[in-house]
Amino acid sequence: MPKNVNNDNSDNKKSRNIAIGAGVAVAAVLLGVASYTATKPDSGGGTVKEAAAGAAPSAEQEAGVYPELEKLARRDAKDPLARGRADAPVVMVEYADFKCGFCGKFARDTEPGLVKKYVDEGTLRIEWRNFPIFGEDSERAARGAWAAGRQGRFWQFHEAAYAEGAKEKGFGEGRLTELAKEAGVKDVGRFVKDLDSDAAEAAVKKDQEEAYGLGAASTPSFLINGRPVSGAQPDQVFDQAIEAAARQAKGKAPAGEGKGEGKADAGKGGSE
Repeated sequence: MPKNVNNDNSDNKKSRNIAIGAGVAVAAVLLGVASYTATKPDSGGGTVKEAAAGAAPSAEQEAGVYPELEKLARRDAKDPLARGRADAPVVMVEYADFKCGFCGKFARDTEPGLVKKYVDEGTLRIEWRNFPIFGEDSERAARGAWAAGRQGRFWQFHEAAYAEGAKEKGFGEGRLTELAKEAGVKDVGRFVKDLDSDAAEAAVKKDQEEAYGLGAASTPSFLINGRPVSGAQPDQVFDQAIEAAARQAKGKAPAGEGKGEGKADAGKGGSE
């Protein structure tokens, strides 16, 4: 059974931070300490940013954007835990836990609108990172989600696991099998085998380490083209951050870039 993340000692956490890379860790400390104001597209004021970076903030940092964090977008067209074009101008990386009530609220109330408004028309790509922080149930659910993704049903599993009342039923192995069936996973035997595999544990650990290295201390946490957004914020916060990132990306892109290429990789990153 994977180790409960709540029992990790401080030395392990330091190792995780180092593994991410000094440049990212320094900038990304904001993800753990930033307040609501850090999510505003027009946020200014450099006091916290300067303290984190150790220097006067750049123009991008003044706007709450950190290029080192933007590099964490994987943009793997075959990633089953992502949805949207691999070449989308905006990538939102989401660190979340299936036992997290606020993550569920975001999944039910906000994310469907973002998919319809930005993912479907090619502006946004959403990349999921498993960040279980609430014990063994969280760990099992994360591995179950990864296993469902192996059969192209991650987002269907995601929807089932975040349905109203789902987390109250727990995520024991029997319950995970029920969720897999509800999600349309065809080979349940394979799902159970993948769920308990070393590969599942390694994949979840990789995402955990990335989140810990960023200084993330709660779920959900997001990066929108390098802009930290913490918590299940109102819809308009995500709208503003995505639209600001899209404008910035358009300004950086050479003429003609982003049109045509990568359309074959649109959709849901391997989900069916």
